[in-house]
Amino acid sequence: MKNYMWEVLIPTLHYGSGNPIKTRFHRIWDEKIRKITGGLTIMPVAKGQWVNPNNTLFVERMIPVRIMCSEKQIQIILKLTKEYYRQEALMYYRISDSVEIYT
Repeated sequence: MKNYMWEVLIPTLHYGSGNPIKTRFHRIWDEKIRKITGGLTIMPVAKGQWVNPNNTLFVERMIPVRIMCSEKQIQIILKLTKEYYRQEALMYYRISDSVEIYT
């Protein structure tokens, strides 16, 4: 099974209400991802904007998270993440085709 490095943008606000997501909520998600992949790298918060198909502008801070996993695992992670954070959509992308761990 070939692994890739992926980046998924995680929201910092609850969908709909706009209230901040508590750190404890994120930590539960982190644990779920570790169970699937064995690890993740949480990057500094970034500010983003996007317009949905209904032409609604969303401006929010997000957390870029890097995850080394297979294509099958990223699909599991995306489904889990979309449901867990109750998101309309998620942005993710493969950032590397070559990922190795040196021991």
